[in-house]
Amino acid sequence: MTTIKAIIAQMSNPSPEDIAYVEKAYEFSKKAHEKQNRYSGEPYFIHPAAAALTLAEYGMDATTIAAGLLHDSVEDGCTTREEIEKEFGSELLFIVDGVTKLGTHRYRGAERHAESLRRLLVATASDIRVLIVKLADRKHNMQTLEHVPEHKRRRIALETLEIYAPIADRLGMGKMKSTLEDLAFPYVDPDAAHHTAEVRKLKTQETETGLARVQKEITGELSKKNFATLRTDIRMKGLWSLHQKLKRKHDDISLIHDIAALRIIVPTIEDCYATLGTVHALYKPLPGEFKDYIAFPKPNGYQSLHTTVVTPKAGIVEIQIRTEEMHRGAQFGIASHMSYKQLGKDLEKLEKETQISKFSSLSLSWIRWIIPSLMKVTKKEEDGTRNITKAPAWLSELVEAHSEVVGTKEFVDGLKEDFFSHRVFVFTPEGDVIDLPIHSTPIDFAYAIHSDLGNHIQGAKVNGKLVSFDTELRNGEVVEILSRDSAHPSIKWLEIARTALARRHIRTAIDTKESPQKHRK
Repeated sequence: MTTIKAIIAQMSNPSPEDIAYVEKAYEFSKKAHEKQNRYSGEPYFIHPAAAALTLAEYGMDATTIAAGLLHDSVEDGCTTREEIEKEFGSELLFIVDGVTKLGTHRYRGAERHAESLRRLLVATASDIRVLIVKLADRKHNMQTLEHVPEHKRRRIALETLEIYAPIADRLGMGKMKSTLEDLAFPYVDPDAAHHTAEVRKLKTQETETGLARVQKEITGELSKKNFATLRTDIRMKGLWSLHQKLKRKHDDISLIHDIAALRIIVPTIEDCYATLGTVHALYKPLPGEFKDYIAFPKPNGYQSLHTTVVTPKAGIVEIQIRTEEMHRGAQFGIASHMSYKQLGKDLEKLEKETQISKFSSLSLSWIRWIIPSLMKVTKKEEDGTRNITKAPAWLSELVEAHSEVVGTKEFVDGLKEDFFSHRVFVFTPEGDVIDLPIHSTPIDFAYAIHSDLGNHIQGAKVNGKLVSFDTELRNGEVVEILSRDSAHPSIKWLEIARTALARRHIRTAIDTKESPQKHRK
């Protein structure tokens, strides 16, 4: 069982008050779940304790860790909301309430599934910590899924794979995403999971010794150049991620070069590029396989340099180069920014210290996006005041975009398209970043900015050149929408639009335009 010492040991610089608060929640939860057992026969308390440990590892604050300990106390334990609020305050109660409400709608088919998603998004849009506690809760439930009745396992795993892992990815929580995927995969498709594991095992055996030699060569070369503080490790590709890539490569393992990747972590951004130069001086890079996610971060905030090189000892190897801060961001995503004490000052300091080009300054867009979202906000209510941690703007917009969708299938499909798909980011002429699903078009871009702009598109320019409305947008492009009051959406736009949000606005505009005509007839 996870001890209170283990949880506190993982907390990020806790104050004596933080420690006392978490210790109190630990004992309270333990008592609330007395005489309760899980499917495995073990004490129920092992579950909230494990969730709290995950939250501590992710650098969450004392209130969120305590909420992890207490998230089942009202629903499954022997306590009340009033007791929780009296002992731990309204802020913690709000998080527990959010997680509890999500738990009241178990996954029992499409309709319940959609309702659970609605509640998830609405609760999370109010306070992002609700979702992070839910992810920690789901992680431990997946780790113990073998003890759940067999007829429930696959649908729980499928929900994890289709909903919770993509949410973790969208929040930049790479470690959580990979863990959830690999825990769910064997229950969703046991044969494919076994095949993928065997393929990875064989490939790893081939490259393990060679990778260790490459690692030694690179660190030796960097040491000669006075890179005093650096560390390296070998990253194995997750099973689900490898399975997806094998499908794209028609099961040809020889076309996949990142099953095992060498990760190099250095102090500064300048060191990242200097390290890249050293690597390319040692080994020949493969053309077209270099990706600069520092200058152009992924939409979820991921930053790193990726290069694929040909080595004499390990064959073709992917090498990832990043700073310690980027590494923590890649592992823990949005959670890694939530322990900042003075986010606004941190950003100002970071922008002054980081003397990089205009394009490279885009690497700060993740923190700019997070800062207004994660500031503590004091909300006045009838029963007093409480602090909330606001969710990212895109999550609130997502709730608004899908709040009026009635049909279950349309709702779920829309979320999968707009939220759970791969993303691209493009720029307005003013330099603002617009985050869209992959394969999006200028129509989707326009509606993402404002429905009125979308409803009056006359033309579109990409990188200064006129393009057709069905042009697929690519990362880093500058998109300009030309509008005219007399321009209106057509039925054809519904075939071109990629996002459910754009299609909904197009249908509304067409219906509004046709209604007066029908009335006149």
